[in-house]
Amino acid sequence: MQNKIAGRKKPGMLKNLKSKPPGGKKASVLIVDDAPATLELLERNLSSAGYKIWKASNVAEALRVMERVPVDLVITDIKMPGLSGVELARHVRENFASTAVIIITAYPSVKGAVEAVKTGADEYLAKPFTSEELLSAVARTLRHLRIRTTTHSAGKPRIISPQGLIGESKAMLRIGNFINKAALTSATVLISGESGTGKELVARAIHYKSARASAPFVPVNCGAIPEELLESELFGHLKGAFTGANETRAGFFQTADGGTIFLDEISETSLSMQVKLLRVLQDKEVCMVGATRTRKVDVRILASTNKHIPTLIKKGLFRDDLYYRINVITVELPALREREDDIFLLTRSFAGKFAEELGHPAPLFSDGALSVLRNYPWPGNVRELENVIQRLIVMTDKDVIDIPDLPSVMRFSALQSVPPNRTLAAVESEYIRFVLLSVDNNKTTAAKILGIDRKTLREKLEKTKPFLSKES
Repeated sequence: MQNKIAGRKKPGMLKNLKSKPPGGKKASVLIVDDAPATLELLERNLSSAGYKIWKASNVAEALRVMERVPVDLVITDIKMPGLSGVELARHVRENFASTAVIIITAYPSVKGAVEAVKTGADEYLAKPFTSEELLSAVARTLRHLRIRTTTHSAGKPRIISPQGLIGESKAMLRIGNFINKAALTSATVLISGESGTGKELVARAIHYKSARASAPFVPVNCGAIPEELLESELFGHLKGAFTGANETRAGFFQTADGGTIFLDEISETSLSMQVKLLRVLQDKEVCMVGATRTRKVDVRILASTNKHIPTLIKKGLFRDDLYYRINVITVELPALREREDDIFLLTRSFAGKFAEELGHPAPLFSDGALSVLRNYPWPGNVRELENVIQRLIVMTDKDVIDIPDLPSVMRFSALQSVPPNRTLAAVESEYIRFVLLSVDNNKTTAAKILGIDRKTLREKLEKTKPFLSKES
């Protein structure tokens, strides 16, 4: 193993594969092997990648180390005098929830992988392996550890605002800072972002942090109101102004007087309506349908769009003068796929909320399920994630939600992170192994997930065995 690791090491690779556990501290790795040469080799490779290393030559010594110092990851050989690496892995899983385990094995097969994971290991490495394979496995395992500890932590996730914005990513902390600054002014704000990213939540947060917090916050979905009714809804109408106007009624702008009006999806309004909105922004006056005089209103305007307004202007679908009026202070909300770390915080928050509504404890999520949630592109963003978690909590009577419980469209997103230089055979065998691990080697369930029958699965496994022995 020593020659193969040293001989296939690539310059610069170690630096790029550094990894840190939750909290950003340097990862602490305990390597356990009865062969001094192997210990020295593993220590050299891991130390050069920036990890803090502890060493032990047997299980008893390893346990003494873990009693003295916190360890993020244990890498252990299986066969050692006295207690084996299997027993060490089980002990770590039962007693150290914040420690991951990689088992080094000489049996690179699907069966070997399943058995290694059953012992409590997070991953296994088949001998012989290269330095790149070692460091990739370590980085991947520590990433999964961070996912597990973040999602299952008893502490509350960081709340950006009382309106429900949750996140600890740099992107969301930036949004929180923007909200604080925007709340100090009365300037018009344009909030852009994909559907489901939380534009109304940001608008509410700005309002309730501002000096207008005690006055009304009035949200208006411009795309949901028919064009012929929008003017009356926004500005109000007098009795008899049109057929069906049996009484005088104030519009949303009058309702929001002294407070804030939120024009959601303002890009959906017609050009004629945009002219009327421009007049309100310029003169702070509204004219009710059927009236001859305008009325002063003291309203702060917040607007949102899920479209690129400059493109609409070029197409003649949006007035440039209105755009300049609403484009005073702007912010673009990140898509959920751009704030991956927040997925686990949101998952925990939604699971706790919906489980509480049903009156039972929130289930845990397996590492595999969390990995799928992270890799899924979330076209519906936070709104889609919330709906998925609610459906899982309502429909799944399990203590642990696993990959088969997820919607089928999401399960196959697990291969999106596969490097493009892999062969088709490599990708297929890796995915077969991934599915088998996720269902505890239940071939019937695995075949159903894969969309094939058991016979076809058996045939593919026969082809996979020599491939895994060669590739692992």
